Amino acid sequence: MRHLILFAALVAGAFAFVGAAAAAPTVTPVAGAPQFALGATDLATAGYVMEEFFLAGTATSYRRAGPLGADGKWDAVAADSAPYVTRIVVIRPADAGAFNGTALVEWLNVSGGMDAAPDWMAAHREILRDGYAYIGVSAQKVGVEGGGRSLTPGQPLKQQNPARYGQLSHPGDAWAFDIFSEAGRAARGQGSARVLGPLTARRVIAMGESQSAIFLTTYVNAVDPLARVYDGFLIHSRFGSAPSVEGVSNLGGAQTDTPPAVRFRDDLRVPVLTLLTETDVLGGAQLAGYLGADQPDGANLRVWEVPGTAHADAYLFGGWALDTGLASAPRVAEALKPSRTVAGTVVALPINTAPQHHYVLEAAIKSLDFWIRAGEPPPQAARLAMLPAGPAGAVRFDVDANGNVKGGVRTPWVDVPLARLSGVGNSGGPLGFLVGVTEPFDATKRAQLYPGGKANYLARFDVALRASIRAGFILPADMEEIQALAAAMYPETP
Repeated sequence: MRHLILFAALVAGAFAFVGAAAAAPTVTPVAGAPQFALGATDLATAGYVMEEFFLAGTATSYRRAGPLGADGKWDAVAADSAPYVTRIVVIRPADAGAFNGTALVEWLNVSGGMDAAPDWMAAHREILRDGYAYIGVSAQKVGVEGGGRSLTPGQPLKQQNPARYGQLSHPGDAWAFDIFSEAGRAARGQGSARVLGPLTARRVIAMGESQSAIFLTTYVNAVDPLARVYDGFLIHSRFGSAPSVEGVSNLGGAQTDTPPAVRFRDDLRVPVLTLLTETDVLGGAQLAGYLGADQPDGANLRVWEVPGTAHADAYLFGGWALDTGLASAPRVAEALKPSRTVAGTVVALPINTAPQHHYVLEAAIKSLDFWIRAGEPPPQAARLAMLPAGPAGAVRFDVDANGNVKGGVRTPWVDVPLARLSGVGNSGGPLGFLVGVTEPFDATKRAQLYPGGKANYLARFDVALRASIRAGFILPADMEEIQALAAAMYPETP
């Protein structure tokens, strides 16, 4: 009898969902420049245009139809409906002939109290050079209306520009999942909700970083089996937990009844690639690490853990803004110098400056896209190496003689190092636990590692770089730039 009741609830929820999704949202173009950080990138020079649209309709929230267990096999049914008006930012090739057929849809991040696009920031070079379309979605209430929990104070859209965004209205994060589905349908041009101009997307990939990745974990586990909108998911820096189906997250210490570590369901509908830094694997500051949610790769799952990387690093906190492809290697290297100042606050130690985070993310996008196009999965990588838990139960990474973590996605910055690069061990302010550490080697240590000096270092770096490219974790298109950056980052003074 209990099974019949549950089956009836699932069927009723499915029909409710179909009814809610049948009415396509309206899409209204908005003249003028949107609130969206482009840095020094000149889209016109890259052959791109940027447009903003208001997406309006009626969204559906969800409720659980069973337990929310650690296995991620969460059943959801449609619950309430609510009107919404949000915005999406579209960055697309101006020429339809330059479009590669894939639209990347980013769940914009609101951990800073406002909309941010960390995946655009970290991977814009690959997005622009390879012909992707990009759509940033204001999916969560904080980015539109403000309020809620955030790591740093920021201005939501309605405060940044009341004249432009005053008509936006977000009913709350319980409706964020369906709003994100509606944006994916708009990317496909379904109904009247067409946002890519003359382009037609053949593949639509969802992506999001940090808090957005955590919400996308719940989307994959509970909503995707119902919505069936996206062709794949790039889940970047997710930690271990996931919000409830009702949109309640434990970020900022909020109380929720979901497990502290939630795996991806083992019957994933479409490919999922998750990219994780050292910070994400171990966790911290009330955020359980991904380590507790780890699971083997599967037919539709790849997990890339990248040693020497932090959840947020020097590239994200400034380097990306000048990295247009035209900036000189010395200029980019200057932006990546170790610093203790981040987002206006001072942390205890110089933050992580490892460029591999940004380069491996670019490779992840291309690998996921090819997986969807051709059915060929991305390469598999070992997990980061861990030491057995100590007497107090604490877990630690296993490191090499230079202090860099073993295992994971290997890159030349940890195999031919100039510093100890870590994603953990920093502190200070609200961001300290996220920004990792850089400890540059002194002249004595460099001489021990590279007796022939800079030339010796660059020769060994090049061997390791080519190995990373052959393994599929760095793109060939980035090779010459990385070589120039390595030369620029080698210390010229004793």
